Amino acid sequence: MSNFIKGEDLILYVWDSSIYRPIACLTSNSLSQTQNIIESQTKCNPGLVIKDAGTSSYEISAEGQYIDTTSVGAEVTKASHDYLKTIMGTEITWKMDSGLADTSAYFGTAIVGDLSLDAPAGDDLATFSCTLAGSGVIVTTDPEA
Repeated sequence: MSNFIKGEDLILYVWDSSIYRPIACLTSNSLSQTQNIIESQTKCNPGLVIKDAGTSSYEISAEGQYIDTTSVGAEVTKASHDYLKTIMGTEITWKMDSGLADTSAYFGTAIVGDLSLDAPAGDDLATFSCTLAGSGVIVTTDPEA
């Protein structure tokens, strides 16, 4: 029987000089990978399309509640909009981990390429979203260990 992993268990973290900081109060995060396919036809094999693997890329997106991470307390270790703003445009190390002993964590490097903050009026909470553009490969060994 399969053990299903809940989406709420997969947490996205960013490396901050000595620790992985969880992205604060996530409401969702996703990892999307793309493998480009090169198609060719030659006169050596008329009528056949030959396919080869081309370049690959990935992107991580995340959404969360905007929280104050400057006050004293446990929230200081979390990375919210304000922290992501300070690392925007620089290459960072990330980790996506379920915390389960029998499930691999994923690691890689990326650049925070998109960051937005939504602050509606009324009773709605402020939220943020970000996109990390992957650089290199995704691995299961911690590069910071």
